Amino acid sequence: MKSESLEISVGGMRLTGHLAYDETRSGKRPGIVVVHEAFGLGPHAKGRAERLAAELGYVAYAMDLFGEPIKDLDHAMQWIGKLLGDPPQLRARVRAALDALAKHSRVDAHKLGAIGYCFGGTTALELARSGADVKAVVAFHAGLQSTNVADAKNIRGKVLVCNGALDPLIGADMRGTFAEEMTAGGVDWQLHLHGRAKHSFTNPDADGSGPFAYDHSADVRSWAAMAALFAEVFAETAKK
Repeated sequence: MKSESLEISVGGMRLTGHLAYDETRSGKRPGIVVVHEAFGLGPHAKGRAERLAAELGYVAYAMDLFGEPIKDLDHAMQWIGKLLGDPPQLRARVRAALDALAKHSRVDAHKLGAIGYCFGGTTALELARSGADVKAVVAFHAGLQSTNVADAKNIRGKVLVCNGALDPLIGADMRGTFAEEMTAGGVDWQLHLHGRAKHSFTNPDADGSGPFAYDHSADVRSWAAMAALFAEVFAETAKK
């Protein structure tokens, strides 16, 4: 499995992410953007990109959304507030990552997708709402708020959200509003609710304090659901 750095530039800011692919696989492969959690690009997102490459044969790009190391929760919340308050900038950053991935020599630009974790999941959903040509977007323990609910009509691919039923940060009201938004937009969408899971259930480093806890079953099941959706949409693309 091969990994390398890939830099993008957005508004004068350079953002360096982690690209992974299996160099033994021939031909162009589907490309997946991976968007990290609130604490920035680190082992979790990079590891997921490498799994996408090694297990599924995709070219995966774990992008850097912030452009600097995150020192603590307050620092992370400053970035989240800044980008949620500037939707064009948030969408521009993830769109630049998608465009760079699509241009890679090993990527089939007609087979693109995105996944994201926590705020990264929120960002992946914003990418879909921007009208980007992604065949599917998968969000794990993601905030489901929209910067513009009317933009659901722009979504061109399928949407899967995998969240925890015991996650106090994304409660029933937010899930209900999201369901209404997706349905009103005519989106092919799914919401998988994992009954015993809290926030950050895919991250083994989540220590169980407060709302954050790793859940092995939810991690395994949500990954399988993601893999099945990507297999579905990329097979559909191949038939067209």
